[in-house]
Amino acid sequence: MDPDQPAPGGDDVEVRRAWRDALGVVIATSAYGISFGALSVASGLDVWQTCVLSLVMFTGGSQFAFVGVIGAGGIAAAPAAIASAGLLGVRNVAYGLRMAPIVGTTPWRRAAAVHVTIDESTAVSLALTGRRARTVGFWATGIGIWLGWNLTTLAGALLGDVLGDPRQYGLDAAAAAAFLALLWPRLRRRQPIAVGVASAVVAVALTPVLMPGLPVLVAAVVAVIVGWANLFAEREARA
Repeated sequence: MDPDQPAPGGDDVEVRRAWRDALGVVIATSAYGISFGALSVASGLDVWQTCVLSLVMFTGGSQFAFVGVIGAGGIAAAPAAIASAGLLGVRNVAYGLRMAPIVGTTPWRRAAAVHVTIDESTAVSLALTGRRARTVGFWATGIGIWLGWNLTTLAGALLGDVLGDPRQYGLDAAAAAAFLALLWPRLRRRQPIAVGVASAVVAVALTPVLMPGLPVLVAAVVAVIVGWANLFAEREARA
């Protein structure tokens, strides 16, 4: 039996789970878009520029890095802002390679998937097992977040000063909480726990000393090395 396929009769259950997981992540991540819209306007971009960033760039971490650098250094810091956003976006290339067999083989499906291959759509999809459920999870999450993120970006940009500091509402923690909810069920064996802990320690240690984007990439390399070495796997699994 294919380990990537659910048990007989369980396909519909997994598809329902895919929709449920996608909805939870869409709500959590979209709420964070309010914070981006408000921060972007506060950093000097107008409402139109803020909305175009979300429509076209659509990578939360890259967008925050971009407006953060612009806010600190003005238009003269644009090259540094672009470099920071680009570094954070590099991880999406790895996501694309992993998700290629899931999104479909037709050219139009792959072209459409490029824009919604993000942290959240990849995480929701890979947290599932069946091919159909993974496909539903990917598309439902990616398209849902794109719609929600752009709507809340507009709301945050328009309300800006009225909202005050968006962090006081806890919106900056919403996306992280959603990721933890997806990750937690997978931490049942020593090897996944070792990969998660090693990556988290490296990312936290390097964040204060490296430019935005680099800690994530280094942590990803560490995750690959620890996962490939498989040192913490149970003896039966290695055998």
